Amino acid sequence: MTAFFYGLGIGFSLILAIGAQNAFVLKQGLKQQHVFWVCLICALSDSILIYLGVMGFSKIVIDFPLIVTIAKYFGAAFLFLYGLRNFYSAINNSSSLNPSEIEKDSLFKIIGMCLAFTWLNPHVYLDTVILVGSISVQFADHLYLFAAGTILSSWIFFFALGYGARVLLPWFKKASSWRILDVVVGLMMWAIATKLLI
Repeated sequence: MTAFFYGLGIGFSLILAIGAQNAFVLKQGLKQQHVFWVCLICALSDSILIYLGVMGFSKIVIDFPLIVTIAKYFGAAFLFLYGLRNFYSAINNSSSLNPSEIEKDSLFKIIGMCLAFTWLNPHVYLDTVILVGSISVQFADHLYLFAAGTILSSWIFFFALGYGARVLLPWFKKASSWRILDVVVGLMMWAIATKLLI
């Protein structure tokens, strides 16, 4: 069981850093739109990537770095456009915005954005595939336990973040709060996009 709890700890330590994916989950949680599907897609995607990393896909990524390079440029472009979308939203939202009053995006659109935040983010590959994959070597006899612990941390984190966001709702009864959130998320997206290209 040591491998399981070690994997659980590693998973939480990697995923707690604020990134584009986490910011997206938080915002959807605040808007109370398609929260279950967003959390499910993020957790499932992480599970797949962690499993591949532990089972040796990390060696393929190291041998073919073009995979990460392609993800880097597509990811930077996506983050820039999403940041722009947040700035536009911050400028145009003028009334008091309760979650129920916010224009609802289609499930198809949200799923597409969620997949992009996950699969076009090279940091996801570096963390879940290469880093977790390399750490898992220490537990060669208990790979599945290690992978299970790391995967469980993703499921706990994403669902806690998505559904726990409603605790912050009292602060988001004003339009100004949503504007601030949009600006902060937009700046974060642009900062991450810039970092990817440097």
